[in-house]
Amino acid sequence: MRSRNIYTTKLGAGLGLVEETLALIELWDAGISTNELYRRALASGRFPGISARRLSNIINECFAPRYFRDTQAPILTLKKLVNHAPLSELLQFMFLFTARTNLILYDFVREVYWPAYASGKQVLSNQEARVFVDNAISDGMTNTPWSDKVRRNVAGYLTGCCADYGLLEKGRKQVRRFKRFVISPVISAFLAYDLHFSGMGDNAVISHLDWELFGLQPKDVRDELKRLALKGFFIAQFAGDVSRVDWKYKSREELLHAISQG
Repeated sequence: MRSRNIYTTKLGAGLGLVEETLALIELWDAGISTNELYRRALASGRFPGISARRLSNIINECFAPRYFRDTQAPILTLKKLVNHAPLSELLQFMFLFTARTNLILYDFVREVYWPAYASGKQVLSNQEARVFVDNAISDGMTNTPWSDKVRRNVAGYLTGCCADYGLLEKGRKQVRRFKRFVISPVISAFLAYDLHFSGMGDNAVISHLDWELFGLQPKDVRDELKRLALKGFFIAQFAGDVSRVDWKYKSREELLHAISQG
């Protein structure tokens, strides 16, 4: 069970930050510090409408926490795939890494977005996000109570971030229509291997909560792995609740090389 007092307002520093993330990925090289990345970004001329202070904030408050965590696996993944994967797939990678870093988004998507989608609703409102935020604060999921303004802003951050990553329609709106959001086979393969490489057993991989970010329950995950097995990513065997996967690739590097080669 996850510890309490974990929700923050950090999504407000940039929401999805898609265009800036793509530019920073191109400027990043293995081994450089966030300070060096900032200097490169500042000198690149690729952020003309952003002040130096704002650029520093983007790198240190958004980009680095999302993509430099877990021994830099997220940024290494995106760097390897940025010139090979379509934007729709890159957005799903960004969504996964951002949700893992910002647990308020992680829980909102799992607990509010997908249940609303599954119920057949056509739209999701900031008011529904606000109810989620209010309930979270009542449950002690923040270090301190948030003011009414902060609660309202965070509700907008949640729906705005979902829009940036393709789960909801874009625009400055209080109510947004759902968009069709289906996990890409590339993301499925990456997520399965990523969980496996973290040391999880096969059944733990299948039942991990990360799949719920894409609306998948364990039965859906098994079906997804069966489809991936047909594509040659691994050999998968299922008998009741027991799963066995023979993993073809022995490292993230091998997997990403295979993905980048199509």
